Amino acid sequence: MKGLYLGLDFGTSGARSCVIDATGTMAYQAQITFSGQDALPQLWQKTLIALLAEIPPVYCREIQAIALNGTSATVLLCDAQGVPITEPLLYNDPRAKGEVDRVRELLPYCPVVHSATSSLAKLLWWQKQPYFTQGAYFLHQADWLAFLLHGKLGISDYHNALKLGYDVVTLTYPPALSCSPFGVLLPRIMSPGRPVGSIQRKWCDRFSLPPDCQICAGTTDSIAAFLASGATRPGDAVTSLGSTLVLKLLSSQKVDQAASGVYSHRLGSLWLTGGASNTGGAVLAHFFSPDELSRLSAQINPHQASPLHYYPLLRKGDRFPRNDPNLSPQLSPRPDDPVTFLHGLLESMARLEAEGYQRLKELGATPLTQVYTAGGGARNPQWTTIRQRHLCVPVQSSQQTEAAYGTAQLAYQGTVDRAS
Repeated sequence: MKGLYLGLDFGTSGARSCVIDATGTMAYQAQITFSGQDALPQLWQKTLIALLAEIPPVYCREIQAIALNGTSATVLLCDAQGVPITEPLLYNDPRAKGEVDRVRELLPYCPVVHSATSSLAKLLWWQKQPYFTQGAYFLHQADWLAFLLHGKLGISDYHNALKLGYDVVTLTYPPALSCSPFGVLLPRIMSPGRPVGSIQRKWCDRFSLPPDCQICAGTTDSIAAFLASGATRPGDAVTSLGSTLVLKLLSSQKVDQAASGVYSHRLGSLWLTGGASNTGGAVLAHFFSPDELSRLSAQINPHQASPLHYYPLLRKGDRFPRNDPNLSPQLSPRPDDPVTFLHGLLESMARLEAEGYQRLKELGATPLTQVYTAGGGARNPQWTTIRQRHLCVPVQSSQQTEAAYGTAQLAYQGTVDRAS
């Protein structure tokens, strides 16, 4: 077995590994749930080591490249040796809300960072803390974990760096950041998947990894999941039907509009644009158990449109396709028949999905041609048929749904591109 590639996915509650070959065939996968009382960096490090230790040596010996993903905007402030000097700030940590006005002043044209949870807002919050002077490197979760493997500090990728304010068009930091007092802490940015360096010798000896195994620049968890789907061409999209409704469309054109809750990630020469709605599986779970959803869905005629028009939300406010924090849920009239009610909910969510892709087209994105589906809703055949009727394009389940698989593909593609 020659030429294997390892992807590592670090989420909020655990981590996964996936080993693939050059054809994309999965050779091995595993997962570990976070447990114990260790501080988060130590917990992540222990989990990384445990995932590597579990891979059979017969696979380890053939691994050519490794890439990692982490949750977007989970960040660490490290000293000159790469040791975190304080607890990491997680992707959803809002303590930097007092820095949002300062972020807007620094980068008024970059709405993706205008949030208390952005990487840049967190860096500015850290700048005001007494221990900030000990900091030498500002890193994302995936950056730090990759450093443990290749030993090179201060390197990130332009997926993770988007919410830090990195300009993914010019591939440079804006002067407002690079010339700032904290500019020396900013990581050097590489293309996701590009090899950073060989794995440190101590890991080769410990895990039977080849000494020329390359550690690649990483990505975020959501982009890794997109990469796993099979979407590769402009017009391909992935709809995630989880607790919320998330749309991601591969486009030839970059689309950003804060008023619509839309921004774009760079994906090589293309752009990954989209938005997220608060409608989705959480609304369905509020009204129906999993067994009820399966049983009642089977009684729906998906070829017949429901006359009910809802905006299914559990509480006030949505982000996309209608960015309105005061938008009220619309869940009436509610019929007595639960099949009719469920049909109306699924129909309305499909209508909002189609409205979202139409909105992206109106903003200049490549028109939709095909949709891959991830998340629990992908297993509902009646909903799939309803959605295809509204979307008017082929709809199918994602080829793979694990972010670790997409990250393994990134490691493979990065080393192939370098070789060519």
